[in-house]
Amino acid sequence: MEDYYQYVIVGASAAGMAAAHTIRQCDHEVSIGIFTDEMDAPYFRPLIPFLVSGKKKAADMSMIGSGPYVEKNITINTGMRVIGLNISQKQIVLTDRSTVSWDKLLLATGSHPYMPKNIDGLFTSGVFALRTLSDARQMAKYVEQTKHAIMLGGGILNLKTAFALLEKGLNVTLVVYSPEVLSQLMEPEDAFLIRKALDKAGLKIITGVNAKAVLSEKGKVKGIMLDNGSELPCQMVCIGKGVRANVNFLADSGISVNKGIIADKYAACNLPDVFTAGDVAVTYDPVSGAPMMTALWTNAVEMGRCAGKNMVGIKTIYSGTFGILNATHVADEPFVSMGTVHTNSVDYEVYRYHKNNSYRKLVFSPDGKQLIGAVFVGNIQNAGLYRYVIREKMNINHLKQNLIDHSLHYGHLLK
Repeated sequence: MEDYYQYVIVGASAAGMAAAHTIRQCDHEVSIGIFTDEMDAPYFRPLIPFLVSGKKKAADMSMIGSGPYVEKNITINTGMRVIGLNISQKQIVLTDRSTVSWDKLLLATGSHPYMPKNIDGLFTSGVFALRTLSDARQMAKYVEQTKHAIMLGGGILNLKTAFALLEKGLNVTLVVYSPEVLSQLMEPEDAFLIRKALDKAGLKIITGVNAKAVLSEKGKVKGIMLDNGSELPCQMVCIGKGVRANVNFLADSGISVNKGIIADKYAACNLPDVFTAGDVAVTYDPVSGAPMMTALWTNAVEMGRCAGKNMVGIKTIYSGTFGILNATHVADEPFVSMGTVHTNSVDYEVYRYHKNNSYRKLVFSPDGKQLIGAVFVGNIQNAGLYRYVIREKMNINHLKQNLIDHSLHYGHLLK
C-alpha cells in the first residue's frame, strides 16, 4: 500500500468509483487511491439480492471494467477501514494507525443499515440487514435452514430481497407499520397496482404493526413478536428500516456534519481540498431547496462525477438531489416516483389517471404553475421528460394540458 496519493477516495461504491473514473478521464497521470473497509472489490450494490436468489454470482456484479468504470491505474485498497482524519497533515488514519497522505480527499463513505433499538433480539443468528455482498453471501447460506422469512420494512431493497427469497421457495411475510408498502415513494392510494402484483406473487403483507422483538431458541431466530401482542414463527428476519450515514470516524476532524457531511454546490466540504458525495452527503432538493440526503445509486453516481470534476479544478455545480427519485420494478410492475408525491399536508393541485394496468399522479404547486412531483405505475413512458420539467422548475402554462393528457414530447421542451 502506498502512503501517498494525489487523490484519496474513502469509499468504493457508486459515488467513490464515479469520482475516481472522472478524475482519471480528466488526468491520466495523477495517482488515485481508493480505500474501502469491505473485502470485496467494488460491485453494483443494487444487484446483491440476485446473489441470494442464485440468479447472479459475485463476479457478475463487478464494477471494474463494466459500464463507465473502465479507466485504468486506479488503486483500490480493500479491507482498509479509515478511522479518522488528520486535516492539518492531510492524512487519513487507518485501523492499524498507519496513515496515508493526500492532496485532495473525497469522503464517499456511504451508509449502514439502521437497526431500531426498540426491537429486542436484532443480533440473533438469522437476522440480516442486506447492505453488502458479504451480507448477501451469509443470507444465501442461511436460506438452506429457512422455511419462513419475515421482512421488517417495506422499502425497495426489502421488497427485492423478499422476491429473491420467494424464488428460493421460502414463505415470505412483509411487516410494515405504514398503511402500505413503499410509503416513502408514494401515498397508499398510489400503490394499489403494486400491491396487487405483490399479492399475486405470493408475498404476504401485514400493515399497521411494528415488530417488538425477535424471538430465539438456542441462539437462532424462531419468530417475531409484534406490538399488538401476536407472534409470527419464522427462521429468518431481514431488517429494512432505512440507513444512517457513516460519519462516526469524523469526530474532532473539523468536517461539518449534520446527520451527514454537509456539501456545498460544488460537492465541497467546509475545509479546503475535502469533498463529499453519495449517501453520506447532505445536498439540497432542487425543487424546494431544502437540505437533502438520499441512498439512491443514480444520485450517488451523478454527485460522484461532479465531485471528481471539481477535485481536478473543473468548476461544476451539482444540480441537486431529488428528495424522491426512483425508477425500478417490483413484482414485474415498473414504476417511477419523483419529486413531491405526498400531498396530504399541503393544498397541492393533483391529477390522477387510472386505466387498466396504468396509473399516473401529477402534483402541481398550489398555484398550478409548476409540476413538482409525479408517480407512474405500469406505463412509465416519457417519465424522463416529466423529470426534466420538475427539475428545471419550468413554467408549465403552455404545456400543462400535455402533461395531464400524457401527450408531452421533446418538441414541447424545445419551445
